[in-house]
Amino acid sequence: MATPAFAKGKKTVNSADNNVSPDTEQVAEHDLNVYDPDYTDGDKFSGLTRKVGFDRMIPPHALEVCYNKTTHIIFPAEITYVDLGNENLVAGLADGAKNVLRVKSAFKSFKQETNLSVITEDGSYYTFNVKFAKEPLLLSIEMTDFLHDGESVNRPNNAQEIYLERLGSESPMLVKLIMKSIHKQNKREIKHIGSKRFGVQFLLKSIYANNGLLYFHTELKNTSNIPFDIDFVSFKIVDKKVIKRTAMQEQILEPLRAQNYVVVVPAKSSERTVFALEKFTIPDDKQLVIEVAEKEGGRHQSFVVENEDIVRANVIDELSIQ
Repeated sequence: MATPAFAKGKKTVNSADNNVSPDTEQVAEHDLNVYDPDYTDGDKFSGLTRKVGFDRMIPPHALEVCYNKTTHIIFPAEITYVDLGNENLVAGLADGAKNVLRVKSAFKSFKQETNLSVITEDGSYYTFNVKFAKEPLLLSIEMTDFLHDGESVNRPNNAQEIYLERLGSESPMLVKLIMKSIHKQNKREIKHIGSKRFGVQFLLKSIYANNGLLYFHTELKNTSNIPFDIDFVSFKIVDKKVIKRTAMQEQILEPLRAQNYVVVVPAKSSERTVFALEKFTIPDDKQLVIEVAEKEGGRHQSFVVENEDIVRANVIDELSIQ
């Protein structure tokens, strides 16, 4: 295995004195300190290769499990992938909760350490080393959300950003930051689109575009004395002219992400939501209808967005992402 030195200027240690095969290039002292003096280069690889340095590692969390009790791990986003190291573990989503993973031992005891890996919808990757314990110290664990800059002083601790197919080439973390920034700045760029009746007003405040995605900033105001319980918010492209007694042709657009999606707007208050959708345009004979429906109520609100509104979307590069 041809293994180049990891960093110029670092001290190196003689391979003959550290149980490293003689045909391996000098190993950085840092890596020997990490892997202890008995470190070897293991099996040899074909072609030009280099050992993965410790600075590329995502240190796993320690996790204890047992047979008689279930460990629950709460993640900040919906779980999309779970991998168990071996048959010693059993795991599954908690009933009715897409971001809670329950884990326990499949046997009354096991000696060999194993691992667990999880990917969540926001593009985060989590890894755990798992051991059996008669009485695990922690049975309910919350994995907090965080950002890292990739520098040595702020390395990934338990998550590494994963690019998701639904978001195309866009970074999930950047999408999240953009949506938070739009919501925080709260600019009303559009003043002619909205609906109002029964003491409820539904507005489109702005449309932004970036890297194949469109961001719709909406606001729902409830000036009545009765809370507005949201059943659903829909985005659909429909025909402008619908002949009577014919079915309306609809194309449903599913939002990829939603920032501050609420299920109820209390009386005398308002709530704002930012939706991210795949980029699209509308044919001349069609229009976009955005609708919010009240659960078990009749105060539904909807408004129409024309293609000229879509193509005039603000470029996100002009937005100060904070």
